[in-house]
Amino acid sequence: MPKYQFSVDVEPRYLPEQSSPEQQAYGFAYTVTISNTGEVAAQLISRHWIISDANGHTEEVKGLAVVGHQPLLKPGESFQYTSGCRLRTASGTMHGSYFCVAEDGERFEVPIPLFILDAGGPPGARVLH
Repeated sequence: MPKYQFSVDVEPRYLPEQSSPEQQAYGFAYTVTISNTGEVAAQLISRHWIISDANGHTEEVKGLAVVGHQPLLKPGESFQYTSGCRLRTASGTMHGSYFCVAEDGERFEVPIPLFILDAGGPPGARVLH
């Protein structure tokens, strides 16, 4: 088992009640589960998202914490949160990374796998690896 490792699972969903297709506004929520699958406790410090719509418009979002939290996860522990975004098209993608610092001071990046945001697709997660 790697010493410094988090796994990330994302479940996106379309929010029709927060969307207005006639105004090119599509709301999506995504629930992220971050699990420490390594051997050392580590804290999630910041996030970096790359959000792309179907027209190729890309936005980068960087910031400290996730939904106001910087969770410290011991080996085997998980943290789950839900956030959202809006697109100008009915589909798009998101991916990115988390920056973490282990208890022993080691810094490492955790990749967030690409996932699809789709207003017209079947319910449930569609994750590409």
